[in-house]
This record gives sequence, C-alpha cells and structure tokens, in this order.
Amino acid sequence: MKLATVIRIVLLALFAVAAEIACRTGLIGRFTMIPPSQMVTGLVHILAKGEINNEIAATLFGVMTAACAATLVGFVLGAVLHAMPRVRLCLDPVLATYYAIPIYVLYPMFLVLFGMNRTPIVFIGFMFAVVAMMTSTLNGLDRVPTVLMKTARVLKMSRVRRTLKIVLPSASPYIFGGVKLSIAYSFVGVLGAEFILSSNGLGYQIALAFNNFDNKAMYALILFVVIVVAGVNSVFLSWENRLLRRRVR
Repeated sequence: MKLATVIRIVLLALFAVAAEIACRTGLIGRFTMIPPSQMVTGLVHILAKGEINNEIAATLFGVMTAACAATLVGFVLGAVLHAMPRVRLCLDPVLATYYAIPIYVLYPMFLVLFGMNRTPIVFIGFMFAVVAMMTSTLNGLDRVPTVLMKTARVLKMSRVRRTLKIVLPSASPYIFGGVKLSIAYSFVGVLGAEFILSSNGLGYQIALAFNNFDNKAMYALILFVVIVVAGVNSVFLSWENRLLRRRVR
C-alpha cells in the first residue's frame, strides 16, 4: 500500500474518531449531527430492511445512464471541436461560462419534452456532466506532443493508426479524468434533481428524512452516497495515475 493511501486512511480515521468524540461529549449537538458509528448502524439497518432498495437502484441506474451518455457524447463533441479550431474558438466562451447556467430551472421544459418520469432527472445529470467530459477531451488532445505527430507524418502513418498508436494513448489520462468528472457531476445532477424536484429516488429519501428531522436515516443515506462516490472515484483515480505514469515513460 502506498504512503499517500496510508496517510489518507489515517486522516479519515482520525476525523471519524474526532467526530465521534465531539458528538458523544456534546460538543456537536445531536440535533445537528449524530456520531459516525450511528450513521454506520443506521445504514446497515436501512440496507437490511430493503425498503428503499428500489429507490437506491433507480438513482444509481440514473447516474450510470447519465454518466455513460455524457462520457460518449462529450468525447465525440470534444474530438469534433478539436478538429474544427474556428468552431471551437466561437464556442470557448460558452464552455467557459456553462456552469453559471442554473440547469435546474430548465426542469419544466424537460418535463414537457420527456414527460412525467425519471428521464428529465437523468437528463439534468447528463447536462451537468457532458461539458466536463468535453473540456477534458479537448485538454487531452491539446497535450499530445507535437514531436510525436511530426514523427507519425514522417513515418507516413495513416490517420487511424496515428489515432490508435499516438493520440489516444497520449490523451487517455486526461480523458479518464473526464470520465471521473462525468460520474461526479452525474451524481450531483441526479441527486440534486431528486432532492429538489422528484418524488422518488435516493435524493428524495434524503430530503424526506431531513424534513422529518430523522437525522439517523438522513446521515446514513448521505454516508452511503459518500462511500459509493469515493469508491468509484478511487478506482478511476488509480487508472488515471497508472495511465499518467505510462505516458511519462
């Protein structure tokens, strides 16, 4: 196990112990936060009962759908924009200010377009994630070393072979970074839409527990979200670092 990983685990454990002590001794009121041990037991109890398993599955499926669609569409659009510098120059200001747009206010329009179902929620997650994937793809393609492209032209490599042998291997760490961001932004979009606008899903259950002052259920579900997102991001971060080391070699 790497030293950085050990340090992260130790810091996380120290934070959990400190939070446990603060909650148990009254430094943090029970109305504000419950001890981490109760969050864990509450999560185990919720998962064991299975009453909201369908809602958890619906949320995770929505996040997966939004992330996969955003990854595919964002990669294609990023590659197209990279091949069309003039169009990219025109769209750069739009991409730079995209996240200033309050996407949730478009929910009524998505309801008209897609109907009263979960599709508008998934589409909000897609809208959150797709531009992050586009910009990561553009960043990766911009970082392909010029000397390698010149060498490919000297060797008269075909465009397909040049893409497979040089462009994609060189840009892959940044593209994987875009995939990681797509998953994170999809979680933000889908859970946020469920929290504010939906009547089902994991975000709705967190909002319901919050409104009912059910801290044990609320913090248990938040812990579940943190564990899932951290686990997925850790896997992709490991792949990203491996690709970066390979690129350096």
